Amino acid sequence: MEKNAKAKKLMCFGLGPDEYTRISECESAKEIWNALRVAQEGTNQVKQSKIELMRKYELFEMSDKETMMDMYTRFIHITNELKSLGKSFTTEGLVRKILRFLPQSWEMKVIAIQEAKKMNEISLEELIGNLQIYELRRSVQVKEEAKRDRGLAPKALESDDADLDFEKIAMVTRKFKKFFKKTEGNIKKGSTRKPRNSEHD
Repeated sequence: MEKNAKAKKLMCFGLGPDEYTRISECESAKEIWNALRVAQEGTNQVKQSKIELMRKYELFEMSDKETMMDMYTRFIHITNELKSLGKSFTTEGLVRKILRFLPQSWEMKVIAIQEAKKMNEISLEELIGNLQIYELRRSVQVKEEAKRDRGLAPKALESDDADLDFEKIAMVTRKFKKFFKKTEGNIKKGSTRKPRNSEHD
């Protein structure tokens, strides 16, 4: 009993208010040790998860074969996970990040966006919608160039295909707006969710 009392006293000396609350109901030094070990290991797991996700965030890139929607889905998944662990983001920061990791082939579009508007005035919805429409127009242009190179496209057929392509752009734009509203809701939920076993960095 004497050794147990000494051990409890020694362990409690170095604890802050939060840690002391965790062990206040423990009766033995062993129970205190186990409670602190479990709490600390849980905190370390959260920190490790945060480090791994931050690495994914920092190294995030859009591949040349990936669509804008696929890229944005992956990106939002990572940022939502980080928000659940206590990381916060500004809209301007996310906009700048997306523009930085776009492929080299998007450079002219990135420059046009940066010159047209201040970064703190662009919303994520506006940015992704703009990039998605640009992506579809590039796809139309590539198809038309391929047809001209092969010499297989009569003018009437090209006109019909162009109409279909612009209809596709309008349809995808509508779908994107619905998708963005859904992901925006998830972002807000993620930003209000309290992290489990979090600690100050």
